Amino acid sequence: MMDFLQKHQSFLMGNYAPPAIEIVRGKGSHLWDSQGKQYLDFTSGIAVTNLGHSHPKWVKQVQKQTEVLAHCSNLYSIPEQVRLAERLASKIGSGKVLFCNSGAEANEALIKLSRLHGQCGQGKRTKILVAKNGFHGRTLGALSATESSKYRSGFEPLLSGFVFCELNQLSDFENAIDEETVAVLVESIQGEGGLHVASDSFLLGIEKLCKQHNLLFLMDEVQAGIARTGEFLGYQKSGAQPDAIAMAKGLGGGFPIGAIWVSEAYASLFVPGSHGTTFGGSPLACSAAHAVLDIIEEENLISRACELGGQLLEGVQRLAEKFPQKILEVRGRGLMLGLQLAAEPAELVSILRNNGLLAVGAAGQTLRLLPPLTISKEEIEKGLAILDESLIQFELN
Repeated sequence: MMDFLQKHQSFLMGNYAPPAIEIVRGKGSHLWDSQGKQYLDFTSGIAVTNLGHSHPKWVKQVQKQTEVLAHCSNLYSIPEQVRLAERLASKIGSGKVLFCNSGAEANEALIKLSRLHGQCGQGKRTKILVAKNGFHGRTLGALSATESSKYRSGFEPLLSGFVFCELNQLSDFENAIDEETVAVLVESIQGEGGLHVASDSFLLGIEKLCKQHNLLFLMDEVQAGIARTGEFLGYQKSGAQPDAIAMAKGLGGGFPIGAIWVSEAYASLFVPGSHGTTFGGSPLACSAAHAVLDIIEEENLISRACELGGQLLEGVQRLAEKFPQKILEVRGRGLMLGLQLAAEPAELVSILRNNGLLAVGAAGQTLRLLPPLTISKEEIEKGLAILDESLIQFELN
């Protein structure tokens, strides 16, 4: 009988690295593999399971909805979808919502929105300014907004019209604006790109530039959003107000759902037939998202992300002082932290896994820590202890 890895490689495409373990169960902040080993989960499915695994209220609500109606298509009005759009608008601002299934789809919708905006008035504007080290998805459009050759290689030519500028360098964005520019697209915190945080002054400056030049201010909150940073969406700390926002990952708590919010000024750009999705905003997906929002509110997870994020940050900073040759910088906010290492993180990720802690790498030799927002103080301390032990074992070549 083949073991799981042999079977995995026999039947699944090789677009992911071979998995080291086989995950079969999750509860709270923990996962278990097929050998019965328990892990403390500091990945949250890459910022998806913000409520932890198998939260009883989330499970109950999803189960209940499957008994009533799972899918019916967007040919009809769906009460759960309308109510979810209303709830999101109440947390963001006056505007309208379009639902989809993933972060890449949400960013594709933002790109299409910018194309429609670019057709208004004289000429046809298509250029979008994006930040270096950003990541917006793997579809051809979203990939075109991602600079890294790691993701682009083999897929060129990509969609033209994207100009890459330095994050937090407002003058770089300002100097890149010309008569063909239609929008600016940035993340509040770059997840895949290495946990680089967009400063408040930068986001406020981008908002001002966009107003001055009639550009759409597009915000990608796919990874930083849904309470992870200590705000409902990461940009909200700055006081800036984007024109449109992409959301996904944590919005469904583990069930696939994506969305874009568009301000009232631009919400009429999409008209019947201009965009669509078969599965986006299904009754089941929206019910999962309602459970997420309910639990965030009932358990005060936004304030918990601030409090526990402070505890995690203090602990990581102590480790940076203890291992200055191995940890070069600590970045991020809330329960979305990154440790820039002196070497690629793959070996440390492996050591951590062997010691019972799951973490994930990012660009720029960065180790990402993304624990669930429901994690306890004791579990954070346990994770820090495992990280300490693992850093001792982590040898620089």
